[in-house]
Amino acid sequence: MAESFVNTFKRDHVNQMNRSTTAAVLDQLPDAFEHFNEVHPHSALKWKAPRMFRRELGRQTQVNDAI
Repeated sequence: MAESFVNTFKRDHVNQMNRSTTAAVLDQLPDAFEHFNEVHPHSALKWKAPRMFRRELGRQTQVNDAI
């Protein structure tokens, strides 16, 4: 699972970054992680971003608990 994350993150984010210096990469990482978690669709999560998937899962759990 971790290897899949690293490969995806490198392919979709790191390879698009300015990698001229360590500082340049470190400055870009917060935005890359934000995109990965908020926007980037994942096939294992029914083509939703991780945070969207978790929010919907939480809502489903609340509805099921209320029944």
